[in-house]
Amino acid sequence: MNFASGGNSEPKMEELLEKIKEMQLGKKVLEEDLKEAQLLRKSLQKELDTLHAEQYQMEEIQKEREESYRVLQFKCDELECEAKRLLQLNSKSEALIEQYTFQIQEARLKHRKQRMKFENQLQQLIEQHKNLYSVYSPDRLPSEIESLENARSQLLKAEQVKLAQLNRLAEGINQTLSDTKA
Repeated sequence: MNFASGGNSEPKMEELLEKIKEMQLGKKVLEEDLKEAQLLRKSLQKELDTLHAEQYQMEEIQKEREESYRVLQFKCDELECEAKRLLQLNSKSEALIEQYTFQIQEARLKHRKQRMKFENQLQQLIEQHKNLYSVYSPDRLPSEIESLENARSQLLKAEQVKLAQLNRLAEGINQTLSDTKA
C-alpha cells in the first residue's frame, strides 16, 4: 500500500479501485483455475472409475484363469496317470508279443523239422517205390516169373538130391545098426 506523502492515512480511491480490479481479476483467474481443477477432478474421477472397472475385470479374468489353470492342471494330472497306465500296458503287450513271437518261431522250427523229416520219409518211400516198380514192373514180370520157376526147379532138384542122400544115409545107419545087432 502506498500512502500519500501528505499525511493522509487513507489510501486513495484509485488505488483501492485498482486493487479491487486486481482482486476481481485474481478472483476470475482463481474461478477459472477452480473450474479447470473441477473439470480435471471429474476427468480424473472418471479415469479412476474406469481403472477400478478395469481392475475388477482383470481380477475376474485372473480368477477365471486361475480356475482354468486348476482345471487344466487336474486334466494334466489325469493325462499323466493315463499315459503311465498306457505305458505299463504297452510294456506288458510288448512282452507278450515277444513271448508269442518266440513261441511262433519255436513252432515254425518244429514244423520245419517235421516237414524235413516228412520230406525225407517221402523221398525214401519214393525211392522204395521206384525200386519196387523196377523189380515188379510189368515188363520184367515174365522174366521174373521165369527166373522164379528156374529157381524153384533148381530147389526141387536140390531137394530131391538131398532126400536121396538122406535115404542113403538112413539105409547106411539101418544097416550099421543091424550089423551091430547081429
